[in-house]
Amino acid sequence: MAEQVVEGSQPVDLAKHPSGIVPTLQNIVSTVNLDCKLDLKAIALQARNAEYNPKASVIMRIREPKTTALIFASGKMVCTGAKSEQQSKLAARKYARIIQKLGFPAKFKDFKIQNIVGSCDVKFPIRLEGLAYSHGAFSSYEPELFPGLIYRMKQPKIVLLIFVSGKIVLTGAKVRDETYTAFENIYPVLTEFRKNQQ
Repeated sequence: MAEQVVEGSQPVDLAKHPSGIVPTLQNIVSTVNLDCKLDLKAIALQARNAEYNPKASVIMRIREPKTTALIFASGKMVCTGAKSEQQSKLAARKYARIIQKLGFPAKFKDFKIQNIVGSCDVKFPIRLEGLAYSHGAFSSYEPELFPGLIYRMKQPKIVLLIFVSGKIVLTGAKVRDETYTAFENIYPVLTEFRKNQQ
């Protein structure tokens, strides 16, 4: 049995990921229009994996892919928790099917990925003060309020949370390549503010 590389077990395409690090997708948020009015209380009473939320939605969960849906009386639905775009779409279809089985004429219109959250670890500590100082236009760093530096990248329009530990969270992407591009853009900056180990 050949030794598998631990980082995602696939060789990293260095043309696309020059840093050698590929951010892992942690959460996909998608929306879809079921295109029919829904009786939320009826859904909550009939579906065993659903709970009625007084804030005018039903919260429904499925195990495979492990996701949560917020379903609104208007027929709009938000699906969260999937780890890939395909999983998010599959999950949304499963929720639509459940609603159909409860007797509603649910369709599957305008499926759209709204947000992709990714994360990775550069495996070295980062001097956040220095980074915040030299990238002041994009950075907000108030350690008393939040331990990470918030970096608002303009191109692509991604928000990065950068922690001293070298852990990075990237959010705001609509397609995964924006997550990858944003990370490759920030990586040389992070190496520049690498903390020297004492």
